[in-house]
Amino acid sequence: MTDDWRTDRIGAALRGANPTVLRRLESGFAAIGDVQFLPGYSVLLVDTPHVQRLSDLPKSKRLSFLSDMDRLGKAVERACRRLDPAFRRVNLEILGNTDPFLHAHVWPRFDWEPAEVVGAPVWLYPRDRWSDTRFRLGPQHDALREAIGSELDLLGSVE
Repeated sequence: MTDDWRTDRIGAALRGANPTVLRRLESGFAAIGDVQFLPGYSVLLVDTPHVQRLSDLPKSKRLSFLSDMDRLGKAVERACRRLDPAFRRVNLEILGNTDPFLHAHVWPRFDWEPAEVVGAPVWLYPRDRWSDTRFRLGPQHDALREAIGSELDLLGSVE
């Protein structure tokens, strides 16, 4: 996996060159996170380059983005519940403090998380979790990718 797609995640997704993309959704792209210290971490990327905030979108597109965020959250929840009996819940966030494009974070949470962070925002995890190569997305996550993608497909066909 080369890193050039990281400089333009949305453009790369539109070109079919972002290796984290799981599925194309109505308002954007469901992507698995390139860091997996919480297995199943995913991101919804808007499909409109240069959009920075949810409020930058017309109302219909905002509602579509929020609906896709809900769909990705449900897919992550179902996949993680099936794959890990210690699954607790999913946290959904739209922050935009670091990356200058609209995206939503979908964080699965688990009972096996350290006590000092299990009830806290994910952003309070030690910084080394974000860069430790043990948690980098790779072939060991193929089953997880497939599970989330399958759940997205099922949710798209029933809703």
